[in-house]
Amino acid sequence: MRLVLQRVSSASAVVGGEQVAAIGHGLLILVGISAEDCTDDADMLAAKTARLRIFEDADGRLHRSILEVDGEALVVSQFTLIADTAKGNRPSFSDGASHEDARRLVERYCTALASEGIAVSTGVFGARMTVELANEGPVTIVLDR
Repeated sequence: MRLVLQRVSSASAVVGGEQVAAIGHGLLILVGISAEDCTDDADMLAAKTARLRIFEDADGRLHRSILEVDGEALVVSQFTLIADTAKGNRPSFSDGASHEDARRLVERYCTALASEGIAVSTGVFGARMTVELANEGPVTIVLDR
């Protein structure tokens, strides 16, 4: 399981010209699921996401979590995060989870993140989306299981 967390002042997901989700201050979270991932990974990474100190305090230091700043999360499934580019010029996605397993684990991650007390919005699983964001900082962090 691989997450790309981007600290944002706003973010949205658009499908077919229609906005399906939008948040203000918080995190845009791109989620890639591999065939080896399980529910424990989703739960662990949700807890880590909730407590990761990547928001600034009054002194401008990264000492606050999304919980502490009352931030929102926009979670977007992105299978291309699991790409293997070790050989050749075409990425391999053979390590990715099946469609149903990936859907289940993304939903589990979202549920676990919400249970931490974070307002969670989502894109549309499996859809072609336009994701818009105002990256704040910029701050971008990669979390792997």
